Amino acid sequence: MAKYTGADCKRCRREGCKLFLKGDRCVTGKCALDRRPTVPGQHGDANLRKKATGYSLQLREKQKVKRAYGLLESQFKKYYFEGKRQRGATGEVMLSLLERRLDNVVYRLGFGVSRAQCRQIVNHGHILVNGKKVDIPSYQVKVGDVISVRPKDHDSSLFKDIKGSKVVTPKWLEVNTKELSGKVIALPERSDIDLNIAEHLIIELYSR
Repeated sequence: MAKYTGADCKRCRREGCKLFLKGDRCVTGKCALDRRPTVPGQHGDANLRKKATGYSLQLREKQKVKRAYGLLESQFKKYYFEGKRQRGATGEVMLSLLERRLDNVVYRLGFGVSRAQCRQIVNHGHILVNGKKVDIPSYQVKVGDVISVRPKDHDSSLFKDIKGSKVVTPKWLEVNTKELSGKVIALPERSDIDLNIAEHLIIELYSR
């Protein structure tokens, strides 16, 4: 499946919730979902009134999570199978794996305003893991890993406004914005995920 190149705000409107794909714009009056809470397209209002089927609910839940983390279908499905392979509830393991992606951790540490921007930051080699450059957004962090911005990039326009600022992180991460670094102090738990997700619907969809 080809990479999506349309407007990010249409994705939030389609899923009926904020996926925070545009960073700060999502919490201002410019948010497209706040201004037009209808499904995109000529018949958006009519589509909202349609009775949802079990399959459509499952599909929309999968699309919502896939789009929030910025993944293609083939990439997302791998997390389902990996969650199924590991011990524990498949849905919770799958979400934990998604949270532990390096691009998501960089986002959670506040080093970028959106997951898409953080994916670029990782791709362009700005991020170190335990002192070594890692440019793979899907890299899975582990407890004890130290994630930091490459020292020579500390004064770049990307990070200068972040340095020394206050960032609220989930409890499985700790951050030092003065040093532009963070540490994984635990594995993410289900309660750490702030997006409203009904993962059982995704499991039901892939189990068909």
